[in-house]
Amino acid sequence: MVSLVLALLASAVRHPLATFFHLFFRVSAIVTYVCCDWFSRSFVGCFVTVLLLLSFDFWSVKNVTGRLMVGLRWWNQIDEDGKSHWIFEARKASPNQIAATEAEARIFWLGLIICPLIWIVFFFSTLFSLKLKWLALVIAGISLQAANLYGYILCKMGGESDISKVAASFLSQTVFQTASPGDFQKPGLEGLEIHKH
Repeated sequence: MVSLVLALLASAVRHPLATFFHLFFRVSAIVTYVCCDWFSRSFVGCFVTVLLLLSFDFWSVKNVTGRLMVGLRWWNQIDEDGKSHWIFEARKASPNQIAATEAEARIFWLGLIICPLIWIVFFFSTLFSLKLKWLALVIAGISLQAANLYGYILCKMGGESDISKVAASFLSQTVFQTASPGDFQKPGLEGLEIHKH
């Protein structure tokens, strides 16, 4: 049974290594944070390990897995005047390129949404249990994961700056595609469409 599920997942995932690392660093950071007191009494060692895992996750999701799994990429650029510009890229539809698989897209977005929520739960549990020395690490986790989530939501929505419009549009797309996914055509991915903000 397990081999059948793995075979089906392998056939549905075009980039298994990217998919693995999309989840590996973020899940490893969460597991390490939860289990750190059991394996080590060194606060500094645990702090550095979790922070490194969060940093690896931020970099890999921002620069590799988003581009491969869903065809999206974002970055922030500062011009000569010192002004910050967010730049969003999305591959355009093309008949000669295969679209990202549904399984990859679901894994990407679920990992991107669920993990920041877990870090928010950690924030409140750390705050209410008065383990204030861990608060900086939890805030770093929320910040890094929320930055990726924010960047990719803006990529998906074409670089709109009004977050209320973006949130409403993103939620409506997600709800409608979940309600009846057969009614919506997924565009293939090709080229890059760049939005500067």
